[in-house]
Amino acid sequence: MKGIVLAGGSGSRLHPVTRAVSKQLLPVYDKPMIYYPISVLMLAGIREILVISTPVDLPAFRRLFGDGAELGVSFSYAEQPAPNGLAEAFLIGAGHVGDDSAALVLGDNIFHGQGFARILGDAAATLHADKGCVLFGYPVRDPGRYGVGEADQNGLLLSIEEKPARPRSNRAITGLYFYDNDVLDIARTLTPSVRGELEITDVNRAYVERGDARLIDLGRGFAWLDTGTHESLIEASQYVQVLEHRQGVRFACLEEIALVKGWITPDQAYALGRRQASSGYGDYVMDIARRADGMHR
Repeated sequence: MKGIVLAGGSGSRLHPVTRAVSKQLLPVYDKPMIYYPISVLMLAGIREILVISTPVDLPAFRRLFGDGAELGVSFSYAEQPAPNGLAEAFLIGAGHVGDDSAALVLGDNIFHGQGFARILGDAAATLHADKGCVLFGYPVRDPGRYGVGEADQNGLLLSIEEKPARPRSNRAITGLYFYDNDVLDIARTLTPSVRGELEITDVNRAYVERGDARLIDLGRGFAWLDTGTHESLIEASQYVQVLEHRQGVRFACLEEIALVKGWITPDQAYALGRRQASSGYGDYVMDIARRADGMHR
């Protein structure tokens, strides 16, 4: 499975801050926002990741991640000159996906929950065996603001509605999508909506109509955070701060994920932490590297 992070857009709801910097590079407590969606792909075992952003912002992402080799992954980059819709990611990223399945995650979505790596791995395995698409639903208080999925007791998606006046369920479709390779052909057939965009909901409906769409419910014990407004950005940072301070662990730590996956060695992780040693984040990376190899440095 190949991964795509869509980190474009103007971030207009966060102006004036995002007039100078990409929204996905803003800090969510102790790390850039884009660390969180990239951590989701890495937890799913995905090592080839395409970052799509604007021509102006792409150089900053390249400076941040480079080619990804130091994390045991491979980053590539592509431009989305105008915000033409989420589904355009599969036109831009067709060469990256090739003949494989694809996971798309939005650059401003944050996911967290116990056992999330297992859930992601199971979803990827299911997709590999059965084809189709796997979407992730989250219960919300105000489903009329979201794309809403209705599924049967076995998780088969029956319908998807975009911002319905009378929602059939309270399960919002989150910004994480797993697809088989057919998504490339489906994306090529799309026409722009009245908003002038290629809509991801139209992609999902194509799978629903084929009976090939499944919904995994991220219910109690999970957090799904959007960071599109000043208020939600602060709330996300506070969530991460409280969680990390209480538990003494850091989530969305890319170096730790790479180390646990066996993609880098403890020595390599320690070197990455030492480069950031003046921050608490760097200290944490060095500490997990020490514990991983049982050495006292």
